[in-house]
Amino acid sequence: MPDAPRLLSLATAIPRHVLAQADVCDWAAELFGRSREDLSRLLPAFENAGIETRYSCVPLDWYAKPHGWSERNALYLEHATGLAKDAAVEALDRAGLKATDVDAVVAVSTSGIATPSIDARLVNTMGLRSDVTRLPVFGLGCAGGVLGLGRAAALAQARPGSRVLLVVVELCGLTFRRGDTSKSNIIATALFGDGGAAALISTDGDGPALSDWGEHTWPDTLDVMGWSLEDDGFGVLFSRDIPNLVEQQFKDAAVTYLERAGLQPDDFSGFVCHPGGAKVVAALERVFGLADGGLEDARAVLKDYGNMSAATVMFVLDRVLQRGRPEGRQLVSALGPGFTAGFATLDAA
Repeated sequence: MPDAPRLLSLATAIPRHVLAQADVCDWAAELFGRSREDLSRLLPAFENAGIETRYSCVPLDWYAKPHGWSERNALYLEHATGLAKDAAVEALDRAGLKATDVDAVVAVSTSGIATPSIDARLVNTMGLRSDVTRLPVFGLGCAGGVLGLGRAAALAQARPGSRVLLVVVELCGLTFRRGDTSKSNIIATALFGDGGAAALISTDGDGPALSDWGEHTWPDTLDVMGWSLEDDGFGVLFSRDIPNLVEQQFKDAAVTYLERAGLQPDDFSGFVCHPGGAKVVAALERVFGLADGGLEDARAVLKDYGNMSAATVMFVLDRVLQRGRPEGRQLVSALGPGFTAGFATLDAA
């Protein structure tokens, strides 16, 4: 595939505060127990989430106090830019490139508002060229990592030889609202973490080929996943039916995507999936005909980092790549607001 966009490098970054799941569970029991008599029915979500640790840009006691939009977003701008830079610098180093070698930046994030956008801020903090092409992407949620790979690959393909920097950063913890006692917010408290990732993509260089990418948005599913805008920040929207939707409808969407390239699930040697939660991972294993625990890398990332929204699948892909160039063909996938499935095909050739 001489003209295919290639993944030259990938790197991840995490903030400094470590949150042990057991500590978060105890903290949540004290906070929410004052206002929800049925909390004992929801607390097992922390134990059953498949998570042991997460990372946060703020310490645990920050979450116990009220915070408004302005404060939250100021923290988002500071830490999202910092994590994006850390991941991008490492990705450039791994690719043997300099900041001035970057021709385009795709910045994916849905957990804060940035105008000027994260990519514009990186121009200053990293010393990117003044003529760098910028594409900020908001609203893709958990699907943003995979769909970001597709957007970056399309830019690289449109201008052969150009080097495209993809940055994906999510600070989901900052969206926590202590006054929201809804089931969705409690489940989010059991799942969400902060993290960032960056990748270099170009038709010029060595690395696995991004041979295809695509997506599927189901009609009339806007209420399945997303944010609501509240006075004090983002309110989380989660449907309890997400695992069932994955098991019942995800395979058809994946097969339709693969048929376009004359492929089927059996043509893949591995599956790089966004682990939205333990139930979603289990549903994906059944969809792909894998044994329980077959999505080992997805489960390991969920265990060590939690759900970092769009950045999570990049951590899974990094774990795969750290073992060396994967053999055969890998299907990268994630689900996000829309309700949308994102796909990318990674070939070793």
